[in-house]
Amino acid sequence: MEKREVNIDYFVCRNSFPEGYESLCRAAIEASRKAYCVYSGFAVGAALLLDDGTVITGSNQENAAYPSGMCAERTALFHAGAQHPGRSVKALAIAACRDGIPREEPVAPCGACRQVMAETIKRHRRDFDLILIGNRESLLVKASALLPFTFTLPDTKNA
Repeated sequence: MEKREVNIDYFVCRNSFPEGYESLCRAAIEASRKAYCVYSGFAVGAALLLDDGTVITGSNQENAAYPSGMCAERTALFHAGAQHPGRSVKALAIAACRDGIPREEPVAPCGACRQVMAETIKRHRRDFDLILIGNRESLLVKASALLPFTFTLPDTKNA
């Protein structure tokens, strides 16, 4: 048996957003105000920056028939895939908020969102920056770092 390690490099931005991503982070916070979260009270906003400068926002949308709802991250990523299929993602900012104010600690995406991010990277053959917004500090990490052992299928003609 051979031991191996997985290391994650990330940056911490205290009391500020990562340089160059200020407006994207503000868009994610604003998107959280559009969340439909009557069951959990957990409002999440996401803002996605495409390679052509387009910004797409999404918010979580809950449903009484759980798990029929959708996370903010997947709302934005699926919209981008449907409406801008030839565009790759440059960055994705995520903010979990209460009344438009980010929670103290940054919130990381769920496993399903991480898998969709991995598929997005595979689809466009390009990793992207992920900004996890907190009131005290924000984190900047490559999206690929959050799910080192992704679920993959063999390449097909349509991939």
